[in-house]
Amino acid sequence: MAHQPADKKFFENLSGAGKAIGVLTSGGDAQGMNAAVRAVVRMGIYVEAKVYFVYEGYQGMVDGGDNIVEVSWESVSSILQVGGTVIGSARCKEFRTREGRLKAAYNLIQRGITNLCVIGGDGSLTGANLFREEWSGLLEELAQSGMIEEEAVKKYVYLNIVGMVGSIDNDFCGTDMTIGTDSALHRIIEVVDAIMTTAQSHQRTFVLEVMGRHCGYLALVSALACGADWVFIPEYPPEEGWEDQMCVKLSENRARKKRLNIIIVAEGAIDSHNKPITSEKVKDLVVQQLGFDTRVTILGHVQRGGTPSAFDRILASRMGVEAVLALLEATPDTPACVVSLSGNQAVRLPLMECVQMTQEVQKAMDETKFCEAVRLRGRSFENNLNTYKLLSHRRPDAELPKDDLSCSTNFNVAVLNVGAPAAGMNAAVRSAVRVGITEGHNMFAVIDGFEGFARGQIKEISWGDVGGWTGQGGSLLGTKRTLPAKYLEKIADQMRTNNINALMVIGGFEAYLGLLELSAACEKYDEFCVPMVMVPATVSNNVPGSDFSIGADTALNTITDTCDRIKQSASGTKRRVFIIETMGGYCGYLANMGGLAAGADAAYIFEEKFDIRELQANVEHLTEKMKTSIQRGLVLRNENSNENYTTDFIYQLYSEEGKGVFDCRKNVLGHMQQGGAPSPFDRNFGTKISAKAIQWISKKLRETYRKGKVFANTEDSVCLLGMRRRNLLFQPVVELKDQADFVHRIPKEQWWLKLRPLMKILAKYKTSYDVSDSGQLEHVARHSPKEAETGAI
Repeated sequence: MAHQPADKKFFENLSGAGKAIGVLTSGGDAQGMNAAVRAVVRMGIYVEAKVYFVYEGYQGMVDGGDNIVEVSWESVSSILQVGGTVIGSARCKEFRTREGRLKAAYNLIQRGITNLCVIGGDGSLTGANLFREEWSGLLEELAQSGMIEEEAVKKYVYLNIVGMVGSIDNDFCGTDMTIGTDSALHRIIEVVDAIMTTAQSHQRTFVLEVMGRHCGYLALVSALACGADWVFIPEYPPEEGWEDQMCVKLSENRARKKRLNIIIVAEGAIDSHNKPITSEKVKDLVVQQLGFDTRVTILGHVQRGGTPSAFDRILASRMGVEAVLALLEATPDTPACVVSLSGNQAVRLPLMECVQMTQEVQKAMDETKFCEAVRLRGRSFENNLNTYKLLSHRRPDAELPKDDLSCSTNFNVAVLNVGAPAAGMNAAVRSAVRVGITEGHNMFAVIDGFEGFARGQIKEISWGDVGGWTGQGGSLLGTKRTLPAKYLEKIADQMRTNNINALMVIGGFEAYLGLLELSAACEKYDEFCVPMVMVPATVSNNVPGSDFSIGADTALNTITDTCDRIKQSASGTKRRVFIIETMGGYCGYLANMGGLAAGADAAYIFEEKFDIRELQANVEHLTEKMKTSIQRGLVLRNENSNENYTTDFIYQLYSEEGKGVFDCRKNVLGHMQQGGAPSPFDRNFGTKISAKAIQWISKKLRETYRKGKVFANTEDSVCLLGMRRRNLLFQPVVELKDQADFVHRIPKEQWWLKLRPLMKILAKYKTSYDVSDSGQLEHVARHSPKEAETGAI
């Protein structure tokens, strides 16, 4: 596929161009499926293909008639924020028979559909692959029975299949996240956060049962995100004697004045002999052995419900567009593929390779090869499990590693927050403290950033001090934007006084600038010649060297939720356009991705210059839109997108130009984007990235300890840990200087700008689409155990 911006001519040259596309959802429903359907329909129409809804999954395909309907642009309006699937899903026994598939083939041929986009789980996708393999035989049979002409057999000679995995369980191998998983985690964490308050009031133990008959992803990640005391998952059963171990741990936590215990059980949890571990069994055990007041909560289908999260909407929209591109490019020799996510990158994988590996996981569990099952689940799953094990149980002091070089003392590691508060900072601090203690270090907390550092606001922080921090918003350590340059001597004194051997800084662009200043001061102050690492945390997501920052996902969800409510208001009043101002400084990440997640008509950002002609074109576009059945508009503007075209100016321009056609309202979201409880993604990302950062510090401390002193003065001893495409990478802060625009405090290159055209296409603008970042067909990677350490979040 040519790596170039694609216009209509590009698509016309592809093998599938101009043909009909059918889209169906099958199997269990998942939040975000509608966003995927919307993207397939609108991208299909954009490339001038006919697009058909297949209602009620394979059942609708078999039944035909009104179940297969050509759709228009307006058909998918207002479904982006709706949970479940508006085109329905059903189990279909008939499709499992050849006779059923014969009927389905006939119904598709009647409408000329030879491109099929299937959104479902592994069973649905396996059925689609079988249908594709039998296609030519089914057509021959239909021709022989006189149901179709021989000409049709030649014309519709092969069927293209592209799958998207919609499953809240995240149980499909080959993809880091399936559509619906993040939203299900939102539902679980909402419940856990609510339960925690009542559990603390009454000193209760809560046993939470979450979905996951064959996959423990939801249980594992929600345990990480809420700091659960114990978790049961099918891939990693507890060791023999777990009953006593769990009760000892629960009673120890109570003895440390912890007022609540949370135990999370996946519905498919088993012991090492493949016997079920149920939530009731766990409750009875706690009551009988400890006498604790214990309650069971079974979340059930609550996890499937509600509106999709911002992450799921963006994921589903990206995958939907990618699916249409994959269908257009498919040839008879291309295997049926699944479009999925690896790290932050869209990939295409052979469907049956993914299905085979998914089945291998179950086989490994049936044969009690649990380590193999965890490995087959992939790097992301294994990383989650390893991090949970690190954080959940404090080892006795006798088992903690003593530094073999210093013998008499352990290292002192300080943690501080710098810049504006971001949801997830506290999860990152908790993780750093607990992993540091597990690694044998003494952990110190610095209050109020570099300013507090200079004043000596430093205290040792223990394992128990950070209990319950994962779900807390803001920054419990306090944070300031102040840079260290004017306090260098005082900070050096505090480093010396407290014998600080390493520094971990959690923050945004100020944190990056602060580390650059400390790095430059190494020549003057030996105290700064220690390992330093930065973990990006800012709602603006403007740190060079990382695709994601802690806090940005929570802010994005706040924006999306607000836009949903505003769109609902606009739908009621009709002919109304809302202009929303988002935060982000000069970085347009929140405005752009918020626009994609909320289905905005336009998003004005600093990175893409705009003038009065574009503003006028947007007004005209909205004027045309008001003539359709969709009589509302949503426009996002990044706060610093243009110094002259302010939010007020755009509001007044739209109000004047839209007179008699639509009226306008404006809304400045402000600091609500920085507040609130962190999303599951931010809790998880903050927890894992911090754990990795502390392990890097431990390694550097061992490498740089000589003659009773730590001395690290090389460029690679001051690093930023960031997510780049598929991996977490440590990058020297000095090397990142060339990648930063210091005047506007943004990276020079930003991955999400490639998604700009996607938002415009889905809003019905004529634009070219850059296909250079689209997925290429590759094979499913089988990683070695060591590879889990290198990256995926």
